[in-house]
Amino acid sequence: MTILCVRFQLPPAREAALPALLGLLEEFTPVVEALPPDGALADLRGAERYFGRSAVELASVIRVRALALHGVDCVIGAGPGPLTARMALRVARPGVTRAVPEGEVREFLAGQPVTALPGAGVATARILCEYGLDTLGRVAAAPLSTLQRLIGAKAGRELHEKANGVDRGRVVPNSVSRSLAAERPFERDELDPDRHRRALLSAAEELGVRLRAVGKVCRTLTLTVRYADRSSTTRSRTLKEPTAHSAALTGAAYGLYEALGLQRARVRAVALRAEALGPAEQASYQLTFDPVDEKVRRVEEVADRVRAKFGPGAVKPGTLAA
Repeated sequence: MTILCVRFQLPPAREAALPALLGLLEEFTPVVEALPPDGALADLRGAERYFGRSAVELASVIRVRALALHGVDCVIGAGPGPLTARMALRVARPGVTRAVPEGEVREFLAGQPVTALPGAGVATARILCEYGLDTLGRVAAAPLSTLQRLIGAKAGRELHEKANGVDRGRVVPNSVSRSLAAERPFERDELDPDRHRRALLSAAEELGVRLRAVGKVCRTLTLTVRYADRSSTTRSRTLKEPTAHSAALTGAAYGLYEALGLQRARVRAVALRAEALGPAEQASYQLTFDPVDEKVRRVEEVADRVRAKFGPGAVKPGTLAA
C-alpha cells in the first residue's frame, strides 16, 4: 500500500486551511494531489523507502500532526493505487486508517455499490442497476461485451477494469506549493554553533535522500531557526542551480546559518525546507570537471542504494561530507 487518500475534517469556515494541511503531507512526499475542498492523494513510495515505515504507519503520524499542529482530524484510506485508496476512504472512520492490501483489492471492491466508484455517474449507475449490475462484484463478473453495449466501448472497458481492481491512475501533483521539510529539535536549548551545524548537516542529507528517492530537485532552500523564547528567524536562498545533492544543500544551509550572525543564541530547533521542486530529468545543470565533485556524487549514489536496502540508519549523517 503506497497511496493515501486523506480527507481533512474541515468545517466550511476553515476551508482556507487546506494549503497548510497539504504542506504537512508534503513533509513526507512531494507527490501530493489536492482534492478540494478538504482532501488530497499522497504517493508515499519514496517516503516508505526513506523512513522505513509502511504507508499505514506514516498515516498515523500524519493524523497526529494534523491534530497537534492544526487541530484538525482526518479520515484516511490506503491502497496500492489512487482508485483503491479513494474507495477505502469511503468506508474509513476517524482515527483508523482503512487499508486495502494489494491481494485483497478485488474482494474489497466486490461488495461496493457501483455508485461508490469515482467516475461512475448517476446515469451510468442507473443503466447498470436496471440490468442487475448494482455492485462492482457483479460488474466484474459481467462479460466485457455486455458492459460495452450498455454504456459504450471505452466507458465499458474502463469500468470493467476498475471493477476487477485494475488501477491505471496515478497521483498528479497539482497544489501551488511543492516542498519537503526536515526539522532537527534539540533535547535542550542549544548554544553550541557546532551542534547547530551538525543538525543542519543531518537535515540537509535527509532532504537530499528524500528528493533523490522521488526523482526531484529543488530551486530554493529555506532555513528556520526556533529559539528558546519561542520566536524564530526564517531565511531563504535561491540556489545557483536546481539540485538534490546533499553536499550542495549542506553548503547552502551553512551559508544561510552563517548569514544570521547568531551570537550565543539559545536554539531550540533548526528546520530546512526544500522548495520550488521539479522533476530531476527536466533540470539543467552546469557542467563540471571537478573530480572531487564527481567522486562525491558516486559515493552518494552508493549510499542511496545502501539506504534503500538496509534502511535510513545504514549510513550515518556526515558520511558524505567526510
